[in-house]
Amino acid sequence: MTVLSIILQVLLGLGFLMFGFMKLGSKQMVEGFKHYGYPGWFRVFTGLVELISAVFVIVGIWNETLATWGGLLIVVTMIGAIITHIKIKDTVKSMVMPIILLICGLIIFLINFESLL
Repeated sequence: MTVLSIILQVLLGLGFLMFGFMKLGSKQMVEGFKHYGYPGWFRVFTGLVELISAVFVIVGIWNETLATWGGLLIVVTMIGAIITHIKIKDTVKSMVMPIILLICGLIIFLINFESLL
């Protein structure tokens, strides 16, 4: 476990706790998912995946296998976010944050990947 991984895990963990809880009830997220053309259940599902990702990367500070899985969940979730922005013909500027989060999740995944072997 490297210091870089721990820092990213704490930041992503806290961020994804916030993002996940927002998706479960924030009016802004309800409207956002309607704008994207997704049903309400998908917003809740996405929020739960983000909460699970957050728990995995935070607990992953002490368990590298969970960090690896949490990083992978973040990568997959951010790929979905980027595809959504492309689908609705959003600006590249609105894709910057999902791209950064994808890269951070990928770093966590790669740093801890050896724990799966």
